[in-house]
Amino acid sequence: MYKLFIVEDDEGIASEVKNLATSWALDVKICDDFRNVTEEFNSYQPHIVLMDIGLPFYNGYHWCSEIRKISNVPVIFVSSAADNMNIVMAVNMGADDFIAKPFDGNVLMAKVQALLRRSYDFAASAPVLSHKGAFLNTGDNTLVYNDNKIELSKNEYRILLCLMENKGKVVSREKLMERLWETDSFVDENTLTVNINRLRKKLDSSGLPGFIATKFGVGYIIE
Repeated sequence: MYKLFIVEDDEGIASEVKNLATSWALDVKICDDFRNVTEEFNSYQPHIVLMDIGLPFYNGYHWCSEIRKISNVPVIFVSSAADNMNIVMAVNMGADDFIAKPFDGNVLMAKVQALLRRSYDFAASAPVLSHKGAFLNTGDNTLVYNDNKIELSKNEYRILLCLMENKGKVVSREKLMERLWETDSFVDENTLTVNINRLRKKLDSSGLPGFIATKFGVGYIIE
């Protein structure tokens, strides 16, 4: 049974989501201590996190960043602050999706299920891919190069997986966005650019400069 960790200080919303998620056969825990979200996360070891932005003591961006230091578990932001700046900030902090309040509960659960499938079921069956001595580990979302593990976020992993599956072929920005987020409203040009740039910095600093090439006006390629 997959485990969902809800970090939401509105007790009504948290309870409503918990009841709905339970009916979808998920194990659910609501955060109790907003001073120690990371500790509760570590204790519960969830498969996916729903994170509000406006929280007591520290905001959701802080806690998402803290979680990203120790885990690549999918994180969905749920917030009434759904402007482009907040969406881009969420991506920068490592979010996998962003859902605006008020939301339809069934749509929320459908997105949760889709992320769980992409993050766990698909990764378990994907083959090992390699290029220029780098090996993409589909089990724990890492890239291994020169015996060093390069930790990847879920979005960085999906970008690299898509490019390595199409090695030698140009992959359009539109195809990457469709692959990552299934063309939902969370996708825009900025979110993809942020993820590509962050991935390139990790590759460059790990001894893989130029691993992803840009074909201007077309897309990206691993040659």
